[in-house]
Amino acid sequence: MNRELNQPDPDLLIQLVKIKMPFGKYKDRFLCDLPISYLEWFNREGFPKNKLGQLLEIMYEIKLNGLEELLTPLKKL
Repeated sequence: MNRELNQPDPDLLIQLVKIKMPFGKYKDRFLCDLPISYLEWFNREGFPKNKLGQLLEIMYEIKLNGLEELLTPLKKL
């Protein structure tokens, strides 16, 4: 998040539609397409302490709050 403007960082949002999950049951699925149940599991067990973890946590918050439509125009880029 851009703390000054309290707006989402557009680069992070673009990464959610361009980066694929590198491991696990949903390997090679775009982060934006991960099921909420998988993101809930990470929320319970702990997100990785790296860039991927940050992106998964952002995706969890987006899905939890029903904001997936924010990503729709970015999928066309």
